[in-house]
Amino acid sequence: MYSIIVVPPPTTEDERNRTQIRLAPGERLTFGRSARENDLRIAHDGVSRRAGEITAQGAFWILSNLSREQTYVVENPEGAGEHIKVGPGRLDAPVPFEFSRIVLPAAGDLLPVEVWAPRHDYRDGESERDGDTTAAAFSLDPSKRYFAVLAALCEPRLRGAPHAPLPTVDQVVDRLRPNWPAASRTSVQWNIDYLAVKLRLKPGPDEADSGPRLNGKKESLVSLALRFDLVREDDLVVLTEPSDRVAR
Repeated sequence: MYSIIVVPPPTTEDERNRTQIRLAPGERLTFGRSARENDLRIAHDGVSRRAGEITAQGAFWILSNLSREQTYVVENPEGAGEHIKVGPGRLDAPVPFEFSRIVLPAAGDLLPVEVWAPRHDYRDGESERDGDTTAAAFSLDPSKRYFAVLAALCEPRLRGAPHAPLPTVDQVVDRLRPNWPAASRTSVQWNIDYLAVKLRLKPGPDEADSGPRLNGKKESLVSLALRFDLVREDDLVVLTEPSDRVAR
């Protein structure tokens, strides 16, 4: 059973139909500039002859950096800028992301190698439910307009650009108007402020005291939402499907 899918950097020939390499648990894939020493050749003068190795480990994978000088960055395109760094010569660094992008610095270029780990292992059955129900960590209702506002804020980074700038309030208004014709700067900003209180990023009006204002409110909301999967790519359907959402 294959557990890891590797998608090499695009070339002119395969940009529309990119190659996929599938690895079963225990299988290894070496990559680098040399065609003789590697399973995957990356034809770029800035890539080491034997640059690295990917090993499938069941439900996850590990990366070895075989270069002498370059640090590799492994990004989580679906997260809030999450990444790990694998330094030169580091062997068997475990990668925890389901969808990852290895960024190889190569003489002024940044070459992306995408790695998918679609296999998931879960425990069987459910534990017995004794005692009181555990309170939800975050209580969000996808049918409410505040959730659509949050989804619109998260959309650029959920579309695979983890460092994309967040949309402005005006851009959120434009994004929401097809399903929410009455959307305005005031209503969207109200929902952003409401989310900051609801997700406990700032105290409510009755509890707030004098002091510095919360900076980067939108950034804080998006970071929290993406780190804890409060909004997923599937949730972006709220931006396209007609609905009868209420204003809270």
